[in-house]
Amino acid sequence: MAQPFLENLEALVDRHLAGVPDLVCKHFFSGAALYSQGTICVSLTPVGLAFKLPEPMCAELIETGAASPLKYFEKSPIKRGYALFAEVEELSTRKTSKYFQAAVANT
Repeated sequence: MAQPFLENLEALVDRHLAGVPDLVCKHFFSGAALYSQGTICVSLTPVGLAFKLPEPMCAELIETGAASPLKYFEKSPIKRGYALFAEVEELSTRKTSKYFQAAVANT
């Protein structure tokens, strides 16, 4: 079940972070995660695409309704510092690149 998420995340990384060294995509629960310098910075799961961003950027995205707080499961706590985009297809290419770059820079 996680294989399509891994393949989709790898394609997104190739498109938005081409040439950036030390990035690894791996299976992560029922989805996939991008690791930069051994730290998770992006995940793609059934709940959507989540970026670990600098706190001010994350807070602004959530406060304006552009993103949601990340919770992997209904009863799990909110993952601080993560902005979740449930509808990946609705993100513009420019914004997606910006979030990928900010997530990697935040590691």
